[in-house]
Amino acid sequence: MTNEMENRIPLADLNFFHQLTRSLTSSFDLDTILRTILEQMERTIEAELWTLLMLDDATQELYYAIASGGEQEALRGLRVKVGEGVAGWVAQHGESLIVPESEYDPRLANEQVVKPKSVRSVIAMPLRGRKGTHGVIEIFNPRADRLTDYTIAFLHILADHAAIAIENARDVASIQQLSITDDCTGLFNARHLYNVLGQELDLCIHHGVPVSLAFLDLDCFKLVNDAHGHLVGSELLAHTGRRLRELSGPRDLCFRYGGDEFVVLMPATAVESAQTRSKDLLHALMDTRFLIRPGLKLRVSASVGLATAPADGTTVHTIIGAADARMYAVKTHGRGHVHEG
Repeated sequence: MTNEMENRIPLADLNFFHQLTRSLTSSFDLDTILRTILEQMERTIEAELWTLLMLDDATQELYYAIASGGEQEALRGLRVKVGEGVAGWVAQHGESLIVPESEYDPRLANEQVVKPKSVRSVIAMPLRGRKGTHGVIEIFNPRADRLTDYTIAFLHILADHAAIAIENARDVASIQQLSITDDCTGLFNARHLYNVLGQELDLCIHHGVPVSLAFLDLDCFKLVNDAHGHLVGSELLAHTGRRLRELSGPRDLCFRYGGDEFVVLMPATAVESAQTRSKDLLHALMDTRFLIRPGLKLRVSASVGLATAPADGTTVHTIIGAADARMYAVKTHGRGHVHEG
């Protein structure tokens, strides 16, 4: 019987790791991957709290992406600087840290995030992939009798597979972002406009939610290229795109439609509000002086056509077509203002 069990255990382990790998690689959605990691941690070792922190590369801080047992809301907004506390130390050094209950470690003194729970012991492991450390797994107050070599080895395997899955998800997200982004301005491109506008029009048709679209064409932009060259022209387009994003509402989306044409999509916005916002945006844009290089500041003017669903149509082509036609009507009658229709 003993020999039979010894022969079966490796096969069971192999199957378990196979299922783990499939679970982590079956999705490129980061939230799904993080939930899978947390579930596997909970199944592997008994503890009071399991958390997974992700690294914010911009601030070099760790934030709590997911936690067990309803703790996620309590931890939301808390941040740990790289180098501070257990998680910060692990992120900085890229090494695992295990503090048994029988030992004291000064890094535990900084673990304020799980109070009023008292931190007696902790396991922390880096999520380290090809591109560096992406986060940290932390397990608080694990059962000491379950800290076997096998358990620790499994957690290391879990962390390694998790890091690969996170990198893959981020790579896919980056590729998807590149496919919908304009290189020059950083705004969304026309292809993404068609998709998003289609979704907003579905809401309009089935739930009566209006959507407005402002089509902007920069006036006499060819003169900029002729006077200063295409590099300056491209830089001015980039400045214009960034300024449009700054001036748009929090729910609005900005697109470079092509050439010197831009679109601002205003979800859940009726015509009266869209008119006011478009005029304010245009005036602020035209009042902006863009510093292109020392000694060279340029302004832009634009002609704007506005269309709103459902009044102007309920298809992508009718809405864009209506806004485009009104923009050209502005070009014909003086430029530099908004044609509301």
